[in-house]
Amino acid sequence: MPETRQARIVDRGLARHLGVGERVDTHHHDEAQLVYPAQGLLAVTTDRGTWMAPPQRAVWIPAGADHSHHSYGVTDMRAVLFDPATARRARPEPTVVAVSALLRELVLALTDRRPLPAAARRRLERVTVDQLTRSAEQPLRLPEPRDERLRAVTALLRTDPTDSNSLASLGHIVGASPRTLSRLFHQELGMSFHQWRTQLRVHHSLILLAEGLNVTQTAADSGWANPSAFIHAFTNAVGRTPGRYVSEIRATQRGRREGRRGPPHAIAP
Repeated sequence: MPETRQARIVDRGLARHLGVGERVDTHHHDEAQLVYPAQGLLAVTTDRGTWMAPPQRAVWIPAGADHSHHSYGVTDMRAVLFDPATARRARPEPTVVAVSALLRELVLALTDRRPLPAAARRRLERVTVDQLTRSAEQPLRLPEPRDERLRAVTALLRTDPTDSNSLASLGHIVGASPRTLSRLFHQELGMSFHQWRTQLRVHHSLILLAEGLNVTQTAADSGWANPSAFIHAFTNAVGRTPGRYVSEIRATQRGRREGRRGPPHAIAP
């Protein structure tokens, strides 16, 4: 896919249309950035992991962090840059945050095609950062290991998220003991093997739902034994059931077709 189809930069805001499967190569900004998919599903990847932003979620990216983007489905990506003085109150690491109705409207205003007076823009940026500091961090990060043994295990699981092999079986394949691998998961990634695999499956299920699969098929294709287990894990990570998530995607798509800026109703974080 070409890197971009259309883009417009308005002062310190960017509105960019990304096609299905489109990627933006690794780059960085000298200023902190908030990236929000007004429509679609967006993955932000650094050398430390991947942060997934479905609708009603955004990714905060600190200044200087090398990162890339990958869209799933047609994506309306909005990005706002913040000067160091404004951004210093925000988080020092990449983070997925909940997007309230107010925060959504702020981002849309800061990325609108109509330029804002400098003073008005600064006021909106300060309110945006204030909202970010109040927004709860969302558990939608999939950390990337550095140890070669861990990387071998996670590569196998990425290739097939439905793989139900135990850590001992995977360790046998890559030549490492389950005790060593378990210790490395906790030390490097801050989570257990089970938690990492669950997070991988949640990421995979977000993509499948964005591509139009139903909940039952998504559960099976993501590795869950039954839809109930999938719904429980998905809701814990995303904050809403898969069914509600799909409904919000469709509502947003209808709103875009009808000329509205967002869903027909406010979505609570």
